[in-house]
Amino acid sequence: MKNVTRGSIQADLMAALTNAAIVMPQGVAFAIIAGLPPEYGLYTAMITAAIAGFWGSSMIMVSGPTTAISAVLFATLAPFAEPESHAYVMLALTLTIMIGVLQIAAGMARLGGLISFISHSVIVGFTAAAALLIAASQLGPALGITTERGGGVVERVLRVLEHIGDINLTALIIAAATLASIVISQRISRRIPAYLVALAVGALSGQLLNAKDAGIAFFSALPSVWPAVSIPTPTLSQISELIPGAFAIAVVGLLEAISIGRTFATRREETYDSNQEIVGQGLSNVVGGFFSCYAGSGSFTRSGLNAESGARSPLSAIFAAGWLFILLLLLAPFVIYIPVPAMAGIILFVAWRLINFAEIRHIRHSGRETTILIATFLAGIFIELEYAIVVGVMLSLVFYLYTSSRPFVGVGAPMMVDGVSRLRNAYRSGLPQCPKISIRRLQGQIFFGSIEELERNFDLISKREPEQTLIILILQGVDTVDLAGADFLTQQIRRARRRGGDFYIVGIYPGLIAALSRFGTLEELGEFNLFHSKRDAIAHAVSKTPESACAVCTRRIFEECARRPGAPAPAPEGEPQEKD
Repeated sequence: MKNVTRGSIQADLMAALTNAAIVMPQGVAFAIIAGLPPEYGLYTAMITAAIAGFWGSSMIMVSGPTTAISAVLFATLAPFAEPESHAYVMLALTLTIMIGVLQIAAGMARLGGLISFISHSVIVGFTAAAALLIAASQLGPALGITTERGGGVVERVLRVLEHIGDINLTALIIAAATLASIVISQRISRRIPAYLVALAVGALSGQLLNAKDAGIAFFSALPSVWPAVSIPTPTLSQISELIPGAFAIAVVGLLEAISIGRTFATRREETYDSNQEIVGQGLSNVVGGFFSCYAGSGSFTRSGLNAESGARSPLSAIFAAGWLFILLLLLAPFVIYIPVPAMAGIILFVAWRLINFAEIRHIRHSGRETTILIATFLAGIFIELEYAIVVGVMLSLVFYLYTSSRPFVGVGAPMMVDGVSRLRNAYRSGLPQCPKISIRRLQGQIFFGSIEELERNFDLISKREPEQTLIILILQGVDTVDLAGADFLTQQIRRARRRGGDFYIVGIYPGLIAALSRFGTLEELGEFNLFHSKRDAIAHAVSKTPESACAVCTRRIFEECARRPGAPAPAPEGEPQEKD
């Protein structure tokens, strides 16, 4: 608030007006996708946006109903109640409160980093599946065909195909005109309220074509422009049945909000706290569930428009809620002139825009990310949409654990680079190694999942160089270990000493050293065998190399080798020294 000025308030007010004009038809469309009466999308656009704007972390993000969440909510609730029925609405409000509670718990547990860790490919694949489900659900209304509601993408498409001979030409023309108007408006200028223009074109088309006489359905009048307080009363069995859907929507909502908030914070060079954002999103859903709202999250479209319109603070989201209420007072009476096929045309456009083709082309260059995307997409198409996010998240975590369990162990040797001795990978660079000293550098983490791979790598290195009994393990990139990792290091220390050698560790992070001490590894190693620099560890290891071995060695790869037995005598002053 200390940064709020008269100028910023004026900028936020104007940006909010543009935002309210955009979200009014969007809110109606998203509510229809969610299987709810139109007013619930408008209520969500007001209440959720204001609370998330006040409590969240982003300076520019606007929350409200979103396409993906609307689609998952419908897929979750359709098996339990008839869409738009009283029972369905009660379950939707219950689900929204459950989602908010989960999100607040995640924020209080500071899981923001964990949530944002989930692969972006999960969201891309999930939203693509949601887009097809949304499009399939609107084929019937766009063609004037009445079919049974519910089911997956394939089921919906097959139902429409069974009644393809019943196409209402008037409905098709209205849907096509609405769709064409929104596409043209978007291409002319992003600042044009394309959705409002499209609704106006759809309503005008309906009047010109006498749509009511042709059997076209129209929207009913909004019962109220202000949300009523509502307290859902679900049974325990209903709550337990909604848990999977609540988890899926909570994750989707947080991924959307965090990715949008972080993107705009980076662009605008602003601070961003993902845990604070999670709490803000959770509060908006909990409160919204008691005020006739369904689950919402950050909207990339509204947030982008907010930034382009010159918004400066979260007050723009709060002002947008006020502007939307005023617009509803003025325009709500005209809702009855909107044909259902017109809204179907708008929703088809929303579904098309939901598929991120550019990101899909970018992801295809990574085999693992492509696998995650395809698996999430197919799960959304052929199983159930709410489980698609679970499939994607689990597969994402599996790939992460697989990568984490395969750390890289490199073997180092000195090499002159710009006149300075540097450690480089001995095998890749074809560098000679010390016959007695093995320098190993670990990239990755030492934990229970990586022990098997570490043991395999250490055994291979020992077999290639069986005479190397002095082991230097560089852990400068490792910040901690778990109990299994500490036990592995203890085992390696004992193995090196049984072979007549010793073991040295190079580590700098306090967390690593504290863990080694806590698990007893540091006591086994000995405090004099722990170093903070590679140079000190190498110098100590060279000093511990048997003199008999150094006397016959011709490699002399370390600077310290010049002071060991058998080293060539230094050349007289003024004469060049011969080099091997």
